[in-house]
Amino acid sequence: MKLNDIKDNPGSTKARIRVGRGIGSGKGKQAGRGGKGQTARSGVRIKGFEGGQMPLHRRLPKRGFTPPNRLVYNEVNLGRIQSAIDAGKLDIAETITAEALLKAGVVTHPRDGVKILGSGELKAKANFEVDAASKSAVAAIEKAGGTLKIPQAEAAPAAP
Repeated sequence: MKLNDIKDNPGSTKARIRVGRGIGSGKGKQAGRGGKGQTARSGVRIKGFEGGQMPLHRRLPKRGFTPPNRLVYNEVNLGRIQSAIDAGKLDIAETITAEALLKAGVVTHPRDGVKILGSGELKAKANFEVDAASKSAVAAIEKAGGTLKIPQAEAAPAAP
């Protein structure tokens, strides 16, 4: 096969319709835009405008609340950590922290911390120091013989 022999499959491309090129083309005069007014003009069209009637997106009630100080964690499954250990990217002799996971390429962005989730199997005995962990992840880490340290949980005062 040569580069000059390459071509698209028949029917995969369509010629564009050239509008406003005379009455005989079928798309002449108003070029498929209908009559006069805002919608016939170029560059001006209000999205959601309903002719003065209150638009649907303003008629519906607002719902929910987004807390301004919420924490966004990098969620990492145990199976992903185990595959990084098997590949030699993580050293189980050292404590596995958010920085170690970032350096190993397990997480890509250092958000507000790392949360470990329990999906997958952890075979290696490893010590973790992360910001959060699910109950199943804590159980799996302790079952493998490792330890889990969550710094924020220790710093928080006990509820009376």
